Amino acid sequence: QVQLVESGGGLVQAGGSLRLSCAASGRSFSAYAVGWFRQAPGKERDFVASISWSGSHTYYADSVEDRFTISRDNANNTVYLQMNNLKPEDTAVYHCAAGDPTYSNDYYYARKYDYWGQGIQVTVSS
Repeated sequence: QVQLVESGGGLVQAGGSLRLSCAASGRSFSAYAVGWFRQAPGKERDFVASISWSGSHTYYADSVEDRFTISRDNANNTVYLQMNNLKPEDTAVYHCAAGDPTYSNDYYYARKYDYWGQGIQVTVSS
């Protein structure tokens, strides 16, 4: 079992930055890939970014490719999402998730992740 807790969300103006953290407890966190997904009111949960267990492979949604950076610190069981140049359309509840995707395409799909955090609100004002 892996327990995940997100932190670092909040309210920021457009153009600002936030860094989300996903802290994990439980066994073998470093063996799992971690993804960030977000869900805006009335919309489906969307893929944002993910990182392989070693950190050697990262994947991004087109909408955040040049603005967000995912990284991980396995020694401290934490994954980060640095979000720069935030836009109002980035407003959502952000969830981190851990899983074991097999193929590169798997990293983009929520169903490939087994453990989920409760989520944290990010609000970007215009």
